[in-house]
Amino acid sequence: QVQLEESGGGLVQAGGSLRLSCAASGRTFSSYAMGWFRQAPGKEREVVAGIGWSTGRTYYADSVKGRFTISRDNAKNTVYLQMSSLKPEDTAVYYCAANSRGGYMVLERLAYYDYWGQGTQVTVSS
Repeated sequence: QVQLEESGGGLVQAGGSLRLSCAASGRTFSSYAMGWFRQAPGKEREVVAGIGWSTGRTYYADSVKGRFTISRDNAKNTVYLQMSSLKPEDTAVYYCAANSRGGYMVLERLAYYDYWGQGTQVTVSS
């Protein structure tokens, strides 16, 4: 069983920055691929970014490339999402996800992940 807890959401003006954190339980965190997804009201959940168990592989949605950075600290069992140049359209609930099953890595696919956090709200005002 893996538990994920997001933090760091909040209200920020357009152009500002936020850093989301996701703390994970489990002794094998370093073997999990991790992802960030978001869901805006009335919309489907969409991928934001993903990172493999070794930091050499990452994925970013086109909408966030160059603005968001995903990283992980395996010593702290934590994955981060640094968000810069935020836009009102980034407003959503952001979810952390983990793949504990291994297998072929498809970081951008929602079904690839088997554990999810409760989410943290990010609101970007114009």
